[in-house]
Amino acid sequence: MVGGDPLTERRQEAATLTFDAAVETYLSVKLSEFRSEKHCKQWRSTLATYGSPVMGGKLVSEITVQDMLRVLEPIWQTKTETATRVRGRIESVLSWATVAGHRTGDNPARWKGNLSEILPKPSKVAKGGNQPALALASVADWWVALGRRDGMAAKALQFLTLTAARSGEVRGMTWDEIDFGAKSAIQTSRVATLATSATWTIPASRMKGGREHRVPLTPEAAAILENLPRMDGSPFVFFAPRGGMLSDMSISAVMRRMQESEVKAGRAGYLDPRNKRPAVPHGLRSTFRQWAAEQGYPRDMAEIALAHFIGSDVERAYQRSDMLERRRDMMAAWVAFLSCEAIKCDKVVALA
Repeated sequence: MVGGDPLTERRQEAATLTFDAAVETYLSVKLSEFRSEKHCKQWRSTLATYGSPVMGGKLVSEITVQDMLRVLEPIWQTKTETATRVRGRIESVLSWATVAGHRTGDNPARWKGNLSEILPKPSKVAKGGNQPALALASVADWWVALGRRDGMAAKALQFLTLTAARSGEVRGMTWDEIDFGAKSAIQTSRVATLATSATWTIPASRMKGGREHRVPLTPEAAAILENLPRMDGSPFVFFAPRGGMLSDMSISAVMRRMQESEVKAGRAGYLDPRNKRPAVPHGLRSTFRQWAAEQGYPRDMAEIALAHFIGSDVERAYQRSDMLERRRDMMAAWVAFLSCEAIKCDKVVALA
């Protein structure tokens, strides 16, 4: 028989198209419609960050509403704007897959009359920018509890806390961004500590503000990196089980499980002192910012540590320094506060 059965061939193709493959094909088809290459990268980045860990290897013909909930529920309350964009982008990909013959039936990412019946309206949930932060009074206990957690995601959360960095910056970190610098053992009256000039340089392409950002690494932060295993073929410092980048949900899950353990033990847990919601990873940046303000650190220095823009365009043009070494001292004090080793510690230590 000359030629094949087009219907059979299409069914066979549909039986092998995964979500990740569908995303790449969709983007290649629609590339000319994007406003810019940056817009295309944003699409690919959000789908890789939130969609792929849940259903990247799943056939588009088998994706269900439950899969969509697994993608969206962890970020719907805390990253509402991002979550709505992810939902819409997945809907577009699955809509294309349906028209192209790779799946049939309703689109599980559709909002009206579908996910709208399960998830609260975006306008009714917390707005971005006010993510639940950890109360300063809870920091020491939370830090000790985190130290008892094992796994790559827990280590990533520790590093994120020590550096006050964003989740995406930490999860996307590669070994070539790290300069461990010069090290020397310094003997103190209590213990031998490691002095280091280690620095993490995040390229502009990975920064929210589109500018290169240098992060001074304390000995504690550098030690986490030095003690991490490395996976052959993976450039990522905090790698996922298969070698790719950790998902945002994996780090959030660590904090969620810590909160669940507290509640199970009959305690309130780690709540934002204002809205009484459980603290989330991004909220740790707010905790750091509050601490820096209360300790009297210069506003600009604290804002630079968070990779925020400061001043007007003219002021930024004249302010060329990123205060790296001054920030190194500030981050060392932050580590001391996390460990409750600062001079002013709210904990009362019983004397023998």
